[in-house]
Amino acid sequence: MPPTELEFFMQRVRKSVQQQADSFFNAQHLAAVNLDQAVRYSVFNGGKRIRPALCYASCLAFGGHWQHADMPALAIELIHCYSLVHDDLPCMDDDDLRRGQPTCHRQFNEAIALLAGDTLQAMAFHALALAPLEVSLRVATMDVLATAARDMAAGQTLDLDAEGTPITLEQLESIHRLKTGALIRASLEMGALAAGVTDPKSLASLQRYGSLLGLAFQVQDDVLDVIGNAHTLGKSVGADERMGKATYPSIMGLAQAQQLSHDLHAQALTELHTMEADTQMLLQLTDYLISRDR
Repeated sequence: MPPTELEFFMQRVRKSVQQQADSFFNAQHLAAVNLDQAVRYSVFNGGKRIRPALCYASCLAFGGHWQHADMPALAIELIHCYSLVHDDLPCMDDDDLRRGQPTCHRQFNEAIALLAGDTLQAMAFHALALAPLEVSLRVATMDVLATAARDMAAGQTLDLDAEGTPITLEQLESIHRLKTGALIRASLEMGALAAGVTDPKSLASLQRYGSLLGLAFQVQDDVLDVIGNAHTLGKSVGADERMGKATYPSIMGLAQAQQLSHDLHAQALTELHTMEADTQMLLQLTDYLISRDR
């Protein structure tokens, strides 16, 4: 069967991220060979490229050109990859498997993994500095990404603090609006900025949509940690329960968590329909993120 419109779009996103990252890394000339290897390993070991996809789709929705989103999409993925490398470290989630491969600290060592994450974060802002956008738009994308990276770290901190401690559903939502939602909102905002969108109404609508999508994405992740399998997911399952982490299924029950995912999905679609933009691909991505099994 020929690929669907969404499959073709995702193929193009993955190819673009691969090409942009390869070209960008080649120009970095990292002096430490093992650090260069760890950085590449952390980015080129697969991945769905969801955040770059949202960035590209947002840019196109507001009439921007694909290449305008190249550097913002790469930057958001580099931040995401850095967060995964650090998330997997023994001092945090202590995972052995990521994207079906040994985690960075298992493939190399903990010190190299830590430094690889640091390097990826710095590279993300370097990529944005090279974006072919007006200076004001480049500064705006940097501000959005920096804020999201800060919020993501705060969310991870709150998540670690909550391990083994009973928390409310409202507290869990606050954690994930930061830990997961911040980068998803940033992906959408940066894509719109790459298209030249600066009006507060459009950006606020994207933020509301991104918040709903981010929560739906996290709820689905929590559900998959219960009903998924490691081969399909490419990472360990049941880890949240083993570490005493609060999740939507653990607080609400599996059936109610699945219903919440669908409710948030519906609200996100409603928000999309209010936008004065061509949101067709964003609609398809929203459907995919809730129906995915990995």
